[in-house]
Amino acid sequence: MPGMPQALRSQPPLTSCTPLVWPELSDTQATQLEQVFKALADRHRVRILNLLVRAGEPVCVCDLVEALGLKQPAVSYHLKQLTDAGLITRERRGTYSYYQLAPGALDQCATLLCGQLTSLSAS
Repeated sequence: MPGMPQALRSQPPLTSCTPLVWPELSDTQATQLEQVFKALADRHRVRILNLLVRAGEPVCVCDLVEALGLKQPAVSYHLKQLTDAGLITRERRGTYSYYQLAPGALDQCATLLCGQLTSLSAS
């Protein structure tokens, strides 16, 4: 083949390809990870998750509004996306909501990525 380096032209053609390995994730698990990745595909949600991880205790939505410099409806929208993905939990205290990292959420994501069978909804 013209333009192909001599070293590649002298190699024998491959007689077989590596066999396809069946995916370790079930459709349900892939859907769960998809929801997590969609939730983390926004810089504001990544920042929220980072703030909650570093806080170590539930954080009031009003503190997140101030820390992010966003309006309350925007912060609430992002929090709902993270909650729906199973990454954070919400606790109502009077008129305010407090959020924290869902117990084991990040570990479960890592477990799913490594191919072990675990459900995000089991946390």
